[in-house]
Amino acid sequence: MIRILIADDHDVVRSGLRHVIAAQPNWQVVAEAADGKEAVEKAMETKPDIAVIDYSLPLINGVDATRQIRAAQPRTEVLIFTMHDNEAVIQEVLKAGARGYLLKTDASRHLIGAIEALAAHKPFITGKVSEALLDSFLLGSARDRSALTHRDRGVVQLIAEGYTNKQIAGLLEISLKTVETHRAKVMRKLNLTSPAQLVRYAIRNQIVEP
Repeated sequence: MIRILIADDHDVVRSGLRHVIAAQPNWQVVAEAADGKEAVEKAMETKPDIAVIDYSLPLINGVDATRQIRAAQPRTEVLIFTMHDNEAVIQEVLKAGARGYLLKTDASRHLIGAIEALAAHKPFITGKVSEALLDSFLLGSARDRSALTHRDRGVVQLIAEGYTNKQIAGLLEISLKTVETHRAKVMRKLNLTSPAQLVRYAIRNQIVEP
């Protein structure tokens, strides 16, 4: 039996994934989550074989959710399921511990194969994603977005979603001072002067959805 967790903030996406998975013999959806914090909690509770994680999750993004799940449950393989084929995003989630990367536009053709590969603890990426990684390598990697660390990006996401520094500290389990330091560093690094500019940056760079 392959036990699977689904994490996506859109009900219709979770429903579609659940339908495909339920049709496969010996596959079972053991948990669903609508945000990254819930995904981590459900992974701790159910210990799935595969976690299908959307990159753009609220509260805790797909990168941090992947990192936390893999640290606590090393046998759980993570398949990132996303609309983004940006090479910086791909590199970020692979470094966090994901072993599979599937674009939502490729789901009808590759979802079953992706889960089968990860269930055998083998990596899975499509040809389109491989091309993006190759382009990144040949061009010397992504420059603008990779200027932010994964923690910076997590803080930017939560600021753009309207959370206070104190709330961010609680969600990311870091100190208030650390949040304030990251916030100031990001504003300086990106040459931004207002929260509104930071929100626009987050939307433009696909850190949050508009």
